[in-house]
Amino acid sequence: MKKTALVVLAAGIGSRFGGGIKQLTPLGPSGEIIMDYSIHDAAEAGFDKVIFIIRKDIEEDFRRIIGDRMSRHIEVAYAFQDLNDLPEGFALPEGRTKPWGTGQALLAARDVIKEPFAVVNADDYYGKEGFKLLHDALVAEEADTGKEEIYMAGFVLKNTLSDNGGVTRGICRLDENKLLVGIDETKNIVKTEDGAAEDLGDRLKMLDPESLVSMNMWGFAPSFVERLKTGFPEFLASVPEGDIKAEYLLPTIVDGLLKAGEAEVHVLRTDDHWFGVTYKEDRPTVEQAFAKLVEEGVYKSPLMED
Repeated sequence: MKKTALVVLAAGIGSRFGGGIKQLTPLGPSGEIIMDYSIHDAAEAGFDKVIFIIRKDIEEDFRRIIGDRMSRHIEVAYAFQDLNDLPEGFALPEGRTKPWGTGQALLAARDVIKEPFAVVNADDYYGKEGFKLLHDALVAEEADTGKEEIYMAGFVLKNTLSDNGGVTRGICRLDENKLLVGIDETKNIVKTEDGAAEDLGDRLKMLDPESLVSMNMWGFAPSFVERLKTGFPEFLASVPEGDIKAEYLLPTIVDGLLKAGEAEVHVLRTDDHWFGVTYKEDRPTVEQAFAKLVEEGVYKSPLMED
């Protein structure tokens, strides 16, 4: 069977480890952080390796607090996102301090990605099913369509909402074959008695709570990295002069390939609940959710023996 890797986008972790860094907030009954669950679930699904994309300035602390512990359970590799990691002919614009986005973060791992891989955020809990669906899709033998075959875990909208405020979700439009046609980025989606609605300020626009949404949980072939390498200079050349916040983002990159007819995006429905600490008020709810999963036998506590 093909080997597979999990890429964890963790470059956004604060440079000073400690209180207030949401990726390191203990949420499980035995002090587990969200990354612990993602890596556990990925290994259980069959992923062979985890690649952490971090910043060089946090490497020592990251290895000590997370990486060295995880290396006792799964092969670990590192890649480093750097603002100055730019193609030949491009320089960092004056005043730019914002990272270049998830596309450039993934491109930072170009030398360590050798196998089909999934991509997740460090601070999102996705459940077990998405990892299993992505792993099985990535190792399956597919007919060569001449296009980039991309996989996306599609979460049910009602399973991704916060009790404490509006959230932004990419609502998927699918064809009859469950292939992605497009994603409608929808802001300020709130829970209602009837399910979900977009809060437009003066009124609520009702949404189908059963809609599938993208939570940026992707599966790619190694060839996708070459697409990123080709596209990054094109992106940089398109950034207007003086714009120091433009980002090279995975959803935008995938959408561009889709519109150009160069990719097929297979949406894999998962009925698991997404958890994340979007608001500080979400923390007790997420803690209770993990405690319930332990009570139901979905997870052990402690999750992984050191």
